Amino acid sequence: MTSSEQWLALSVALLCFYAGAECKRNFKCPSGCTCTKETIICVGTAQIPRTIPNEINSLSMVNGSIAEITEGMFSLMPSLQLLLLNANSLTTIKDDAFSGLPHLEYLSILLCEIKYPSFQRFKDVSYLRGNSFQCICENKWLMTWLKNTNATVSDVFCAGPNDMKGKRLNDLPIPPGECISTDFVRHQSIPVQAMSADIFSFKEDIYIALAAPNTNSCVIMEWDHIEMNFRKFDNITGKSVVGCKSVLIENHVLILVTQLFGGSHIYKFDDQQNKFTKFQTVEVFNISKPNDIEVFQIENDWYFVIVDSSKAGISTLYKWMDQPERNETGFYSYQFLHEWFRDTDAEFVEVDGKSYLILISRSQPPVIYLWNKSTLKFVLHSEIPNVDDVVAVKAFRVEGDLYLAMTCYIGDSKVLKWANKQFTEIQALPSRGAMILQPFTFSDRHYLALGSDYSFTQIYLWDVETKTFHKFKDIYVQSPRSFTVLTNDRRNFIFSPSFKGKSMVFEHIFVDLSL
Repeated sequence: MTSSEQWLALSVALLCFYAGAECKRNFKCPSGCTCTKETIICVGTAQIPRTIPNEINSLSMVNGSIAEITEGMFSLMPSLQLLLLNANSLTTIKDDAFSGLPHLEYLSILLCEIKYPSFQRFKDVSYLRGNSFQCICENKWLMTWLKNTNATVSDVFCAGPNDMKGKRLNDLPIPPGECISTDFVRHQSIPVQAMSADIFSFKEDIYIALAAPNTNSCVIMEWDHIEMNFRKFDNITGKSVVGCKSVLIENHVLILVTQLFGGSHIYKFDDQQNKFTKFQTVEVFNISKPNDIEVFQIENDWYFVIVDSSKAGISTLYKWMDQPERNETGFYSYQFLHEWFRDTDAEFVEVDGKSYLILISRSQPPVIYLWNKSTLKFVLHSEIPNVDDVVAVKAFRVEGDLYLAMTCYIGDSKVLKWANKQFTEIQALPSRGAMILQPFTFSDRHYLALGSDYSFTQIYLWDVETKTFHKFKDIYVQSPRSFTVLTNDRRNFIFSPSFKGKSMVFEHIFVDLSL
């Protein structure tokens, strides 16, 4: 080593020595603490020292008001072997709170509500006894750890919630999925104002048809599997379009387009032009104000109903005819159902081996039609009493039972259950100004989305014990008109068209509350 290199090394060594000596000389025992060469004991303090001399291997912070231990808070105290945090106001200990402490072996956290999942390496954590421990999902990690550790741990008892109070923590079961919840996060906003949305699949691609009266069009969008968003695909122009509904029959991909003016039409996808072209003009002699389209199949025949909401129109059933020799390939009027009752929605259901069509109205109770297998027509079957001013009806099933979600603009919306060959109300939901009460399901979770023109959309979740829906959360969609499920690329979404703002796509995600 040259003389200059020796001088440089000596300078660095002296600098380090004097810096360390200066650090020792400048260290001042914190207020409220007692300090020795190897120990610091603090009583009634609110802060943890940021740094301590390297020789300190024991730190006690007791009877204080420390509320949280953050990540790496003790990382500048690498010599610590004993850490006491008894009788503070701790509610949370962050993950990696004790990182950078390779020699720490003894930890005491007495009389605190705590959350820290990394006790596995400590020899003694017996001071957990006496904690005001809340047996909730956020502390599931400790329940799991107590069942698996070989360390000596005194009994820990639940201080809450009330149904858990006084129970020994180690005796509590840990049901799988108990602390798993869900959420809806905004995924995409689409600058299209729409009355309805209908999702359909064709050749492994997913599309959605949006009825957009403000732009006089039926907007067709396609799911982009790379960008994971919807993108424009086609645009069917019309006059005051109020409904767009898809139906796939054999090799035909059809879009039924209802309009307030200019009649209603059916468009067919043209493979060569890669767009929808007009296929048929629908007979609408008795349709004055179309409000909804319901498509269904009975045995091998396809039908749809155009619901008429005027005082002078008739809700009409159409049937698919495929008779080229008679120049009849398309949908043709088949049965007139409901005259002059301002119908607002229709829902087709199959239950107990029979087919029913439910028509709802703002001027009279909902009516149920039964399909007659002899005449191959619907016949009036019954009414659903005590439900007024209904604007929408949707059917859904939970554990094999059939239910209806009925949206009422004034008063309470209703959930009804099919039992003893009739629908009976089981739950009422406050819903002033509601336009849609939409059921949908992801995995084993059943939801209702209550959309209003005057408030946030309220999401309700089915409770398997009470067999009713409980308020779950709110999401924001301006004037929603439906909620349509999309499952693709192992991800789940709901699409909500907005009548006055941007249509929204939300992703349904799972959240582990124990983390």
